[in-house]
Amino acid sequence: MLKALMQSVIAGGLSLGMLSQAWATTQWDMPTPYGERTFHTVNIRQFAADVAELTEGELQINVHSGGSLIAHPEIKNAVRRNLVPMGELIMSRLANENAIYNVDSVPYLATSYEDAQALWEASEPAIRAELARQGLQILFVVPWPPQGIYSRSEITRIEDLRNLRMRAYNTSSERFTRLVNAVPTQVEVPDIPTAFGTGRVAAMMTSPATGVDTQAWDYLSHYNHTQLWLPKNMVIVSDRALRRLSEETRAALFAAAEQAQERGWQMSREETERALVGLRENGIHVSDPTPELDAALREVGATMTAEWQRDAGAAGEEILRRYRAAD
Repeated sequence: MLKALMQSVIAGGLSLGMLSQAWATTQWDMPTPYGERTFHTVNIRQFAADVAELTEGELQINVHSGGSLIAHPEIKNAVRRNLVPMGELIMSRLANENAIYNVDSVPYLATSYEDAQALWEASEPAIRAELARQGLQILFVVPWPPQGIYSRSEITRIEDLRNLRMRAYNTSSERFTRLVNAVPTQVEVPDIPTAFGTGRVAAMMTSPATGVDTQAWDYLSHYNHTQLWLPKNMVIVSDRALRRLSEETRAALFAAAEQAQERGWQMSREETERALVGLRENGIHVSDPTPELDAALREVGATMTAEWQRDAGAAGEEILRRYRAAD
C-alpha cells in the first residue's frame, strides 16, 4: 500500500495531506450473526456509514454479516480476546456466564416496547459493570420484535406443543421449550429453513421479523403472536480498541452509537407491524393465543421469573426493584 501511495504522490494524484490521511485510517472488522435483510444488519450498516462520515474517514467499520467472519457463539469472546475490535450478539447468549444477561428473555416480564425500555434502564448498570470487568463496553442495544411461536399446525393449547422439536437459541428458549414439554434444538437463524426442511425442528420461537427474513411460508404455516419477550441485541467493543482511537474519534463513535440505538428501537417497532403484514400476505395464519394457551404460558412465565430471580441473586433483585419502581 505504501509503495502505491508514494507512486501516486509522485504522479501528482495525491497531495501530502491526502497521503497522511490514508496512513491514519483505522480499519475495524465487525462480525454480526444475521443476514443482510435483517433490520439489525441494516441499522448496523448505517451505523458504520455514520462513523465513517463523522470521523471523516478516519475510522472505517467493515461489517461481516450472517456469521461469515465469526460464528455467533464465538463473537463475544473474539472481542474480549481482541481478535476483532467489536461485534454484535444477542445479549441472552451470555446467560450461562451470568443470569443478568437473560433478563430480557423471561416470558411476560416485559412484553411491550415501553416495558422493554424500562427493563433495559433498570438492568443496564449491572450489565455494563459485568462487561467492564472483562474489558468490554456496550455501544448500543436494539430489541427484536416480540417473540412468538411458529409451527406447522395451529397451536391452541399448551398440549399442542408436547414432543415437538422446537428451535432454541438461548437458555431461556431452551428452558421454555422444556417447560411446555417440547424438545429443544439449537439452530442459528441462517440455518432455520434447512432445519425445518430436514425435519430437525417442527416449531420455533422467534420474532415476526425473523419469519419474514427466512421466508417462513416456505416451510411452515402458522404463527402465534404470543409476545413472550423482546430480546435485545447488543453491539460491544473492547476497551483496548477504544484506547487506540483519538479522543475525537471515540466521541464520534459514541455519537453514532447513540443514533443507532434510537434508530434501531424505532426500526424494531416498525418491523413488527411490517413483518406481521408480510407473514399474512404470504399465507401464514397469524393468530393471538387463545385464553387457555395464554393462561398456561403465563404460568410458565411465572415459573421462569422466579427461577431467574433466584439465579441472578442480589443483582437480579435490584434489577426487578428498579424495574417495578418505574411502573
